[in-house]
Amino acid sequence: MHYVIHCLDHDGAVEKRLANYEDHKSYLGSAPVKTVISGPLMADDEETMIGSCFVIEADTLAEVEAFNAADPFAKVGLWKTVSIRPFSKRVDNR
Repeated sequence: MHYVIHCLDHDGAVEKRLANYEDHKSYLGSAPVKTVISGPLMADDEETMIGSCFVIEADTLAEVEAFNAADPFAKVGLWKTVSIRPFSKRVDNR
């Protein structure tokens, strides 16, 4: 099953995001679930990072929740809100 994780940072958290980026990137490379696609969400200026979005492949919602909780961004309290939802992929034009 696929899941979408949508996270919005606390206001003014760009420096915290950048300070923890390498740990986050390393974590994604060794995570126990498959990351189909991921990247930062951007502000309207299309330059400022304001959150994260992931499409994850996993067997259960519990696996995805555990993956997200162990992310270094989550551990340092970067995200103000996190939403995790099952996702039914219908089109993939990659």
